[in-house]
Amino acid sequence: MKKNMGGTDRIIRIVVALIALVLFFTNTISGTLGIVVLALSGIFLLTSFMSFCPLYTIVGISTCSIPKK
Repeated sequence: MKKNMGGTDRIIRIVVALIALVLFFTNTISGTLGIVVLALSGIFLLTSFMSFCPLYTIVGISTCSIPKK
């Protein structure tokens, strides 16, 4: 897998996932919406640590900076 996520994108995803996790575990978000938010948080964290987003590949987006030769 080729990296397609830049540093800023990764940080934003991690922050959003952590906020969603806090909201879920403090029961601010619960029920079906809570489960969906929990799943999305897991996906955000996983893609952030891998620096790869499958949706970016499908759409053809890359936020990763390309080193100049």
